[in-house]
Amino acid sequence: MVSCDKELEQFPSNAFAADNFWTSESNANIALTGAYRGAIEYGTQVVPSDWWTYCGIVFMEFATDNAYDRRGDNSTQNRLTNGTLLPNNNVVNGYWKGSYKRIAICNDFLENIDEVAMEQAKIDRMSAEVQFLRATQYFYISQFWGSAPLVTTTLTPDEANNVDKASKSELVAFVENELKAAAAVLPSFGELKADEAGRASKQAAWAFLGRLYLGEKKFNEASQVYKQIIDEGDNIIDPDYQSLFTPTNEASSENIFSSQYFGGQAGNALPQHAYPAVASGWHIVNPLGSLADAYGFDDGTPLSYDDPRFDYSDMGANRDPRFRYNFIWDGSTFAGKTYDCHPDSTGSVDQLTYSKQATRTGYGLRKFFDESFSGNLRSDYGGNIPIIRYAEVLLSYLEAELEAGNPITQELLDLTINAVRGRASVGLPPITETDADLLRPILRNERRIELALEGQRLWDIFRWEIGDEVLVGDFWGAPFPNSTLYPTTSKKIDAQSRWYVTTKNFREGVDDVWPIPETEVNVNPKLGN
Repeated sequence: MVSCDKELEQFPSNAFAADNFWTSESNANIALTGAYRGAIEYGTQVVPSDWWTYCGIVFMEFATDNAYDRRGDNSTQNRLTNGTLLPNNNVVNGYWKGSYKRIAICNDFLENIDEVAMEQAKIDRMSAEVQFLRATQYFYISQFWGSAPLVTTTLTPDEANNVDKASKSELVAFVENELKAAAAVLPSFGELKADEAGRASKQAAWAFLGRLYLGEKKFNEASQVYKQIIDEGDNIIDPDYQSLFTPTNEASSENIFSSQYFGGQAGNALPQHAYPAVASGWHIVNPLGSLADAYGFDDGTPLSYDDPRFDYSDMGANRDPRFRYNFIWDGSTFAGKTYDCHPDSTGSVDQLTYSKQATRTGYGLRKFFDESFSGNLRSDYGGNIPIIRYAEVLLSYLEAELEAGNPITQELLDLTINAVRGRASVGLPPITETDADLLRPILRNERRIELALEGQRLWDIFRWEIGDEVLVGDFWGAPFPNSTLYPTTSKKIDAQSRWYVTTKNFREGVDDVWPIPETEVNVNPKLGN
């Protein structure tokens, strides 16, 4: 699907030969591992090779109102939504190639696994896992491209270069059927053994099915499938939010499905990309002020710079604890070192350059990091990246019930949004709003701040059809009132004394449907129709 030479590289001379590979259970496990890995490449990436790399998940936020790429407006992630998206965008190309590479691996697996002499139950489970993996790729394709080729068998290079596009409805139907079939065979999350971390469960398949239904506005169906996960009873809201994203607690039953990393062998290089310069990182991930300001005070009230509880010298004071768990800000500490990004500080930075602290927004990323880590930032960190958390399931269940027009009761709120925001380490007061129109913005904001930087925001913007509201106009960073150097380091300053970061010009009906990569259309013009 990505070009003839790439297709032929699946069986290089230094690997297993295709004609004698499917001969043992151990080889089948190697093939299964390959399906899970897909197109994931280890090392420092800036362009995604797969939906589930740290780059594919976290850097997706650069295209939203949640974060900014320190490399500037010409970042191709930023170009996804700033009004300059073109078919030659290498981010779009990376996701496309990664999807069809994993699909090709899955097709090969499903065509050959029955040849292996092993227990039928093992064959059935492995097949269901690979069905799930293939279906997830078509889920992403259906949501971001809409119409695209639906390939379920191994193709010759000539066949691959002459495929037709399937309609979005055909892709959605395929994903629905495949996820249902996989879920019927997969073990439940609670049945996974300790050495099976990272493998798919019924809950993972149901969660992606729920996402599909939400994306297609089939809210009653979404509600039913999310309720299945809840009723299964295998997953929890972990009391410790911050540790969910570090190796110390990544095996929590809140994390239903995660990208797996192993320090020293399959390391997660996000620390190199996103640690602040004071901790030897490149500080690429800069949360935007619009996200930071979405975190209210610790009594649940919205943020206001005029409120005496807001402290310019300590922006984490009196805030929703998730603000402190997810971000670093001027004067806060990271890995035992002070993060200094005040525009007047000689130890700080001209925010229009890449020197010193190198922030472009006045905020940095804390989420995903164990600050006691002391190894090589590129290769030694083993922290997983969550793909599906139980918190998402609960918030999605409430959304499905709300949008389906079902009654909103206090019992439902306590089961869902209040369980998420009321976990011990967050401790926000319960939501009591039962009017759907008034609850909707509360729920959407809760989803945004709970799942911040986890790669969900752009899809949420697309399916809520709010791109022309939230991805248009100027975007700002942290506030620094009474700065003497600020006017020389920021192109402009807003009424809250926040420095200017960027401007977006999202095009509704254009930027919410990605173009098929130009390189693919050049090979097969039918993909451009």
